[in-house]
Amino acid sequence: MTQAILYAVIASSALPIGAAIGIWAAPPKRVTAALLAFASGALITAVAFELFEDAYRAGPGNAAIAFLAGATVFIVADSWLDRRTHAKAAAGAAVGFALLLGVTLDGVPENLAMGVSLIEGGGPTLLVAIFASNLPEALVGAKKMRDAKLSPGLVMLIWVGAAVLLAIPVVVGYAALEHVAPSTLAWPLGFAAGAVLASLADTLMPEAFEEGGPSVAYATALGFLASFVISTL
Repeated sequence: MTQAILYAVIASSALPIGAAIGIWAAPPKRVTAALLAFASGALITAVAFELFEDAYRAGPGNAAIAFLAGATVFIVADSWLDRRTHAKAAAGAAVGFALLLGVTLDGVPENLAMGVSLIEGGGPTLLVAIFASNLPEALVGAKKMRDAKLSPGLVMLIWVGAAVLLAIPVVVGYAALEHVAPSTLAWPLGFAAGAVLASLADTLMPEAFEEGGPSVAYATALGFLASFVISTL
């Protein structure tokens, strides 16, 4: 449980850190794009080797069904979110909040999966990937909120609140599922894998490419390589 709490704090701390950078020292778009691309590569490794592989070993059929369910739920929820926020974003007020909601939508299954992966002796690869993805998304989101004339204090409060909210699933995932059968673990692990992979294709990778162009492919490859090396340690 101590390890789960530590991982929850580290992963969620990327949100207020990223928000602080976005408020007071926002880097160029190409730097942000490279960070998002690096996170995408790292999450690919995490999905393959810390989520779906463990889920498949625990129960192939359950893992496959849960994987498709996770991808479907993310796509439906994200499409609904886009419809709800597009008009507000066009009005110039809520781009940052759209990113905040996107981070939350991604973060709940990711952090839940990290808590579950700790039961199986994993976790470090997913921790690195989640931290790497949270930081640039919070950075961009906080910057957009400041552009919309929100005060620095309110922006920080919003992202600290999100960090606290996303720390909870790590502990819940570990505490609630620590003693369940392996075939049962296949469900949350597979679901999270599908949701995370859908978020990569729908959000992180397109956003990185839009901001940084084809060169972000190198950052994606580097993120995959770094995350893979960590997973072998």
